[in-house]
Amino acid sequence: MSEIVKIALIGLGTVGTGVARVLLEESERLTRRCGKQIKLAKVVVRDKSRPRHIDLPDEMVTDNLQDVLDDESIQIAVQLIGGINPAKDYMERLLDSGKHVVSANKALLCEHGEELFSRAREQGRTIAFEAAVAGGVPIIHVLSQAMVGNQITSIEAILNGTSNFILSEMFLGGRDYADVLREAQELGYAEADPALDVDGTDAAQKLGLLTQLAFGTKVSLDQFPRQGIDKLPLEDLLYADELGYSVRLIAVARLLNEQLEMHVQPTLVQLDKPLAQVSGVNNMVALEGDVVGKTWYSGYGAGQNPTASAVIADLVDTVAGRSDLIFPFMDLWSDRPARKVLPAEEIRRRYYMRFSVLDQPHTFAEMADILGRNQISLASIIQHETPESPEANGESRQIVPVVIMTHMTTEGRIRAASAELAELKSICPDPVIMPVLD
Repeated sequence: MSEIVKIALIGLGTVGTGVARVLLEESERLTRRCGKQIKLAKVVVRDKSRPRHIDLPDEMVTDNLQDVLDDESIQIAVQLIGGINPAKDYMERLLDSGKHVVSANKALLCEHGEELFSRAREQGRTIAFEAAVAGGVPIIHVLSQAMVGNQITSIEAILNGTSNFILSEMFLGGRDYADVLREAQELGYAEADPALDVDGTDAAQKLGLLTQLAFGTKVSLDQFPRQGIDKLPLEDLLYADELGYSVRLIAVARLLNEQLEMHVQPTLVQLDKPLAQVSGVNNMVALEGDVVGKTWYSGYGAGQNPTASAVIADLVDTVAGRSDLIFPFMDLWSDRPARKVLPAEEIRRRYYMRFSVLDQPHTFAEMADILGRNQISLASIIQHETPESPEANGESRQIVPVVIMTHMTTEGRIRAASAELAELKSICPDPVIMPVLD
């Protein structure tokens, strides 16, 4: 008979339920693929009386983590609770009790990964975290194993399925943000409080983990530009399409003259590029290596089954002993010198800018003067003809949109020009400005 490896499941939410179901229903398949029998021994939940979508023996379910910590026969803990507390305390105690850990908690690893990985190494344990970044897309495996012969030079990615679903549905259905967000919540793609998904934080945390693995550098979220989709009108998705682009929340980490250029922002992507064609809750990661060149990885980035698939893969690797071989050599929170992050003001890109302006003489001349003095060259301008709405004095006072595409410039120049433009009485507040991915 195969050796039995007992595991504990910490958390029985959507993903935890999916993991438990695979463990119980596909035991023979998993045994065949790792050479040992994986047995679910304990499941830790917050409230034992809460109804579940899976039947488990009463003796398997506990609301006390200590039952797992005290059980020396349990070798691996799959920790599927979110947030920082009590997740950090749980992981530390699990490692100290001699258990390997599989985790899907990107926020915890992004903020406390250095100390947790150090603790695991001291204890001779491993932390596997494929499910923390891109759901069912095995990007951690690619970076830590399949592309180890490369120096990664560029990461361009869609890392948040909720935001991608909202942007896709807004454009395809001609619907506004609030309407699509409600649908995303009804479908379970967005939380009741969707802030971390739609303000760019979730994607930025995931980019931080990929940056650690690809470049050996820890970068905090306040070191690079981060902007979400929650204030993006449908109007700009339509203008982008008219110009030959799609708008996606793009996370970028790029090696440039030994510095890291990083940003997470709604970005215009040419329609013929793979990233522009990713719709719904899908994720995509485009990696460029100095040996292999550019490669793309895509799939469902969220949901019960895609995330459970990634967790099970980590669990099988841990049971089979592959994690023991790989973990010590993963370039995460290592002691090598960190790369410097390029200051935001020095990031060079093209930009999309939409202003709502007063349709009167000299308005555009004033705008062009400010942009020119800030060394921003214009590539194209869209101002659709609109019916005049004359006032009593015969002058048109209509508010009209003006869309500008720039040539290559810097973030610093765009910010300086925006501050000056905001002083013009002929321009309404809150213009929309997005970078272009070339």
